[in-house]
Amino acid sequence: MVGTRAVVATVAPARSAAGELGGAARHGVANLLGVAVAAVAGFGLNIIVTRGWSMSDAGLFFAATSAFMIAYAAARLGTGVGSVYFISRYRTLGQPERLRASVLVGLLPVLGVGTLIAVAGWWAAPRIVALTFDEPVPGAVRALRVLLVFVPVAALCDFALAACRGFGKMRPLLLIERLGRTGLQVAGVGLAALLGLSATTALPLAWVAPYLPAGLVATVWLARLVRRAERGAQVPAVSLREEFGPYWRYSGPRALSGLAQMAVQRLDIVLLGALRGLSEAALYTAATRFLALGQLSGQALSTAVQHRLAEHLVRDDRDAAGRLYQAATGWLVLLAWPAYLLFAVFAEPMLHLFGEGYSAGARVTVFLALTMLVATGCGMVDTVLNMAGRTSWTFYNALAGTLVNVVLNVLLIPRFGIMGAAVAWSASILITNLVPLAQLHHAYRLHPFGRGTLAAAGLAVACFGVPALIARAVLDSGPVTLAVLAVLGTAGYLAGAWRLRRVLQLDALRALRRGRRR
Repeated sequence: MVGTRAVVATVAPARSAAGELGGAARHGVANLLGVAVAAVAGFGLNIIVTRGWSMSDAGLFFAATSAFMIAYAAARLGTGVGSVYFISRYRTLGQPERLRASVLVGLLPVLGVGTLIAVAGWWAAPRIVALTFDEPVPGAVRALRVLLVFVPVAALCDFALAACRGFGKMRPLLLIERLGRTGLQVAGVGLAALLGLSATTALPLAWVAPYLPAGLVATVWLARLVRRAERGAQVPAVSLREEFGPYWRYSGPRALSGLAQMAVQRLDIVLLGALRGLSEAALYTAATRFLALGQLSGQALSTAVQHRLAEHLVRDDRDAAGRLYQAATGWLVLLAWPAYLLFAVFAEPMLHLFGEGYSAGARVTVFLALTMLVATGCGMVDTVLNMAGRTSWTFYNALAGTLVNVVLNVLLIPRFGIMGAAVAWSASILITNLVPLAQLHHAYRLHPFGRGTLAAAGLAVACFGVPALIARAVLDSGPVTLAVLAVLGTAGYLAGAWRLRRVLQLDALRALRRGRRR
């Protein structure tokens, strides 16, 4: 351990606190810009689907894509986090000779398992559909097969982009995933809706096909980064056998926890389609899409700080890791809480965007929006645990959340429909945030509740929560009231954030200008 620390000290000296937060802010803002575009595009895509096809057809599409996302999560094998962790670690320790082997021992199993899932899914699709639905659903087998063919390509894309993040490169994620793939999906789905094409073949193909060019470009980008890093290697590259054990001891638990997390997010849509009908699956999907807008800000910040947390924790620099964790949580609350507060108060007029009949899911939106206030207040607990090497802990946490989610879904959906699914998801969200929060504090004395987090929460409630409740009680809850409140609340919010910029550590954003000059 002493030797390792000596290597770290000579090869990769720790950054200053200001420089560290500046780098995280730089990448965080870049990610947020990409996420904003992707969020608007994804939200627009759902509106195109719900308005372009019947509620039943939309429900079939959402259920089929949810099944695809679960299969895709299984094919990733937890390598997204594993690649960020090991590539960041080897760069910090000055060991470029291990990078190629680390990439290959993750990539080859991902391709193998992804291909196996695609072949098995194609063969078993009729049986899966028969077991899922009591009555025949025309086109369901065809839609599922169209999607499952692309599982290995989607897993390859995710792996390559995650490995690029391990090199500290955010641009591939922004250009290929946030802008490129999402933009192609919206264009393809929009064209299918405009031409009135099939919801069981053309629609899923238009949605999934962009994974192919995205995966190819991401792989080429990663190969260039690996070759560039190896130029400084002073010793021969290590063998795949030597790298296989450490990589999969770390990533193995994450494979199961990643699958469990995706199942929590998507399984309820599949179960709603099976137990209550495809129309309720479409209604629930629309009611929960607003929550994804808030979640994306957390994903953007998480991808910006992952490799930095790994570098701090491999040095056992808990003070620096704690500062970064608290600063990122403050930024996350600052970004996400206004959206969730507005969703909770104005759920019904927002759901009118999806078309007639979708406002019936307003209670679901309110319930889950309030739950997400708690979740975002905990910060990126899973990311911190993973970068500390505690993937087994995240696995058990995710497993507990998944078991609770599945049991509650099976018990509650038949009787309560979409509200039962919302209760099940809320319970799993609380488990997978509050339990790791306690684990982090117990094992590392890390917590997210710095001055910035508390200031951001108070500012959001003062500018959006309280005014929204007053406006809802005094005025109508139509789109005009929502627009006026959003504009006035944003003006007050920006002014308050500027006044509290030191507490919120927003001064780190000055690094953006220095980054542009560099």
